[in-house]
This record gives sequence, C-alpha cells and structure tokens, in this order.
Amino acid sequence: MNDTDRGDFRERIRQNFSRQAAMHTIGAELTRVEHGMVEIELPFDVKLTQQHGILHAGIISAALDSACGFAAYSVIDADASILTIEFKVNLMSPGRGERFLFRGEITKPGSNIIVADGRGYAISDGPAKLIASMTGTMMVIRGREGITG
Repeated sequence: MNDTDRGDFRERIRQNFSRQAAMHTIGAELTRVEHGMVEIELPFDVKLTQQHGILHAGIISAALDSACGFAAYSVIDADASILTIEFKVNLMSPGRGERFLFRGEITKPGSNIIVADGRGYAISDGPAKLIASMTGTMMVIRGREGITG
C-alpha cells in the first residue's frame, strides 16, 4: 500500500471526526493528524468528572479509543473503514488538569487487523503528566453495509 492508495487520509480523518457525536459531546478537538499518529485534545469540564472531581475513566477511554482508531485510518486504503474490536486501558494517575491530550500511534499496521497504542496526558502549568495508556486492536472493514470510510 502506498500514499496514493490511502487517498487524502488527513481530510478523511477530519470528516469522520466531525461526524463522531461522542467526541463533539465531550468537547474534544482533533489537533494533529500524521501518518500513523493522531492527537485529540479536550478541555477540562466538570461535567466530565467522576465523584472525586477528576476526569472520568470512561471519558479517558473514549478519547484514547478515538485517537487510536483515527490513527488506524491513516494507514488503510481510502475505501476501507475501522472498527475497534478490543482495548485495554491502564489508568496511571488522576485526570487532573486544565486540558488533556490523547495521542494514538500505530504499533502494528495490517491489512485486516491493526494494533495501536495510546497515551493520555493531563496538561496544566508544568510538564504534561501521563495519566493513562491504552493498547487497542482495530479491524479493517471493507464492503460492509452501513459502515463507510
């Protein structure tokens, strides 16, 4: 597969992200798209916290899943799509920060199965703090009714 086969993956990822209502609901923003890597940022919002006032694990997981899934879009053909089939998240530190950065990177590309790793960071005044990591498995979808690119 070469860059021509993938088409304009950056534009395809931007279009797909704009249709993802879950990311819109939590206020997430697509901030970086490269071959094999995507970053999503999210401002702190008390509506996204759990009972202790820290970012909810479900929000962290959703953002990491999207970052990894969109990273997978950057390495597939333009006529294919992606569905997550499995992931594991490690929550390493409380989600406290003014903003959050979620980065997904391709670990192992493939024609049917893609493995990606994600990292979530809390950003405040000091250096970014690693709060979570994820390993996800994505399935490449082709020709499935109702699932397009």
